[in-house]
Amino acid sequence: MAGRYGVDQFARFLNFFVIILLVVSMLTRQGILYLLALALMVYSYFRIFSRNRAKRYAENAVYLQKTAKLRNHFATFSRDMRTRRTHHIYRCPDCRQKIRIPKGKGRIAVRCPKCSTEFIKKS
Repeated sequence: MAGRYGVDQFARFLNFFVIILLVVSMLTRQGILYLLALALMVYSYFRIFSRNRAKRYAENAVYLQKTAKLRNHFATFSRDMRTRRTHHIYRCPDCRQKIRIPKGKGRIAVRCPKCSTEFIKKS
């Protein structure tokens, strides 16, 4: 197996999508979805076992570029959810910059680091 490209983010996405299509095709009994899932599975394994590393790398780079905004949104949401126990997250009323304030400090004056607007919030 030396020299093969292997599993990257795009291959993981394809495999996950294949599983979803297979489940939906079983529930709805749509043969076209099953055939589409089979074709995507063949393509995914073709990519995984391919020796053309440069081309597979370029395909993965395009996938990462197209999904960057969505992946960044979920990463930000996940980070914000992890800090909710110890911090409040407010937005500046002027520039909409997110500001993280520690909980349990009472009412405090918050100064936006971006635009220097000051506003009062409960922490």
